[in-house]
Amino acid sequence: MLQTGVSSSDLQSVGYDATTCTLEIKFHSGGIYHYFKVPEAIYRGLMAASSHGKYFHAYIKDLYFYQKIALKTAQ
Repeated sequence: MLQTGVSSSDLQSVGYDATTCTLEIKFHSGGIYHYFKVPEAIYRGLMAASSHGKYFHAYIKDLYFYQKIALKTAQ
C-alpha cells in the first residue's frame, strides 16, 4: 500500500486501499495498523485535516475495527 507522510506528532504516514476500504496508519510510536471498512471520505478528511492526529482521534480511533500488523523496524 502506498504511504504518504504526514506532518503529525502522532502519525508518521497514511495509506489507503480504495478496493478494500482499508486505511493503514504508521505511528511514530512504532506500530502499523490497518483500519477496516473506512469510507474514502474519512480517508480524504484525514489527509485534508489541519491536525491529522485530532482528526484520527475524533473520526477513526475506536470507531473502526482495526488490527496491528507490525512493529516499526529499527533503521
